Amino acid sequence: MTLLEYALLALSSLFVIIDPIATVPAFLAMTPAETPESRVRMARLACQVAAGLLIVFALLGRWLFHFLGITIPAFQMAGSVVLLMIALDMLKAERSKAQETEAEVEAGTAKADIAITPLAVPMLAGPGAISTVILLQAKAEGSWAKQGVLVLGILAVAVASYLIFAVSARGAKWLSPIALRVTTRIMGLLLAAIAMQFLLNALKELKLVSFPAV
Repeated sequence: MTLLEYALLALSSLFVIIDPIATVPAFLAMTPAETPESRVRMARLACQVAAGLLIVFALLGRWLFHFLGITIPAFQMAGSVVLLMIALDMLKAERSKAQETEAEVEAGTAKADIAITPLAVPMLAGPGAISTVILLQAKAEGSWAKQGVLVLGILAVAVASYLIFAVSARGAKWLSPIALRVTTRIMGLLLAAIAMQFLLNALKELKLVSFPAV
């Protein structure tokens, strides 16, 4: 896989799994009494925390595997199941409980500041995003260039998420419910394909199939 192909895979995978567009309604619902400036501040902090956490997993993922005795194919298979569960909910235009539960959203509504929890964790940097980062780090195959691209990809998605939240904080009239549902379903389909590819890659590493890895 070339550096450009890896960069496109990393950006698309991270944006689809973090899915900041679908997080906007929950973000607004949890901050009904906040001023636009306060919402923007919370969004900025949440994106910074989420990016920092994902970068830590991007840098330490392989060491964590070695420490726990987990093989790359095993994590790819487990991660593909998590991503597929989220994708199936997205295909129904729903936020998956693997990203955040209704109880976490309700708890966030009652909090004075929802930036770190539940917005940063688990709504942005949840199990699906962390799994995706570790899987992408494994696909970097020890290349410092690809690992650098992965970190830049995390930062780029964090910035994009912040911009989406910042715009929504000053008025969500541009958010059409129909457009949100269509976008969520399209992203769900893409995520399902990514999940299946991770599974095929794991099977190929175990020499159980001969499909080419992406």
